[in-house]
Order: sequence, then C-alpha cells, then structure tokens
Amino acid sequence: MGWRSMVAGAVLAVGVAVPQAARAEFLEDAGWGTLTVLSNVFYMPAKVVYSVMGGITGGAALGLTGGDMDTANEVWVPAMGGTYVLTPNMVKGDDAIAFAGMPAESTPSDSADSRGAGTSTLSESAIGGL
Repeated sequence: MGWRSMVAGAVLAVGVAVPQAARAEFLEDAGWGTLTVLSNVFYMPAKVVYSVMGGITGGAALGLTGGDMDTANEVWVPAMGGTYVLTPNMVKGDDAIAFAGMPAESTPSDSADSRGAGTSTLSESAIGGL
C-alpha cells in the first residue's frame, strides 16, 4: 500500500506542476483582456464624442469658408481618424494609440521591426499638454 501512495503522489505532483506554466500565461492574458475591456468602457465613448464633435466642427468650417475642403479636412482628419478600439497590445504599451490623427505611413525602419514587415505605426497627439 505504501508504493501505491508514492505513485499516486508522484502522478499528482506531475499533474499539478505541468499546467502551472500554461495557467500563468492564461491568467496574464485574461488580466490584460479584462483591463482592455474596462479601458474601452471609458475610451470608446470619449473617442466617439470627440469624433462626432470634430465632424460637426468640420462641417461648420466647410460652410463658413464657402466650401473649402482643405480647411474642413484639417478638422475632420485629426478628429475622425485614429484609434477607436483599444487592444491588449495597446494597453500593454506595445502598440501606439492615436486618439487624434491617422496612422502614420510605414517607414523602412518599420519593415525591420520584430513584429513583421510592413507594419505601420500610429501618430499620437498630446492631450492637454501631457
């Protein structure tokens, strides 16, 4: 009966020890996912309000300048472009967040980036002088 207890204990120890690495990764991913969802609860409405207000302001600029599309685009592009939904990599700080603006064109140095060829970076605008 003693050897059966030792075998059962060894099997239990191996069974518990092996999944720990996978479990830690799962819990970390779940944590970043949860933080991303909570961040989007506040970020997405703010971005949509900013975009709608920029659209209205750009329309007003278009009308007040007699149909000058360049002036309207100066308002529309920063306000309506950018990131609308945060991803876990953005929350971690691995990818840039562009609250205002459009994704920047990829440069030759971006193609040598470890994330793969042809990835573009996002331009980021300071909010409130930060």
